[in-house]
Amino acid sequence: MEWIELLKALILGFVEGMTEFAPVSSTGHMIIVDDMWLQTKEFLGSGSANTFKIVIQLGSILAVVVVMWKRMLSLIGLYKMEGQKSSRFNLGHVVIGIIPAGIFGVLFEDFIDENLFRIETVIVGLIIGAIFMIIADKFGPKRPGITSLDDISYAKALKIGFIQCLSLWPGFSRSGATISGGVMLGLDHKTAADFTFIMAVPIMAGASGLSLIKNWDQINMDHLGFYAVGFISAFVFALISIKFFLKLIAKVKLTPFAIYRLVLAAVLIFILAV
Repeated sequence: MEWIELLKALILGFVEGMTEFAPVSSTGHMIIVDDMWLQTKEFLGSGSANTFKIVIQLGSILAVVVVMWKRMLSLIGLYKMEGQKSSRFNLGHVVIGIIPAGIFGVLFEDFIDENLFRIETVIVGLIIGAIFMIIADKFGPKRPGITSLDDISYAKALKIGFIQCLSLWPGFSRSGATISGGVMLGLDHKTAADFTFIMAVPIMAGASGLSLIKNWDQINMDHLGFYAVGFISAFVFALISIKFFLKLIAKVKLTPFAIYRLVLAAVLIFILAV
């Protein structure tokens, strides 16, 4: 592949890694950057380009595993977290949390891929998601009762799982939906973010796997370098963004991200109108 094409993979990996875990919608940003600037569909093909946007999320998933490896091992009983409570957070919470989005994702995957991966739908998701985040900050409990993953009940995990279904709309944001939902259900922002990141691992891995199987015949082996560069780029930048975001979210909460989303949506509306 030519160097300019590999540069595009690097840029998309950067966009994915830096936005996947911030409540601004990584999918929405990749659609915006790609459709308005990089145009990877011209040399990858539509199916392969959409699959690339999902597959490089595996790089971000790997970053979560690296950063939160102790908690990941504790889920399957291979590590004892310091100060872990008897009613500890376990694999059951994660499974319950991902079931709703997993079911709806499978049922509506074709509809989403064929109809919602457009800038216009991303704008809608950015705006509605921003409003949802502002409401969470405004009306969520002033003194959250859940300040640790080990305080999350199975019922709370299921409710957050249903709220996560909102993120199937491109531009809404998985972390924006689940962190906001968690805050409204009594979690503090840091705990809601931790739960969001852990839930992201199986659900993003599953989505990537299904997309690979579905579009395998559309992936040209000549494009493997493009995929590899995007994957590595997403992994590296996700490592940076996860550590930064976990510290930031506890301080600034969701509203600044919501304002950014509204400004971005306004800019996009202006660009499309002129």
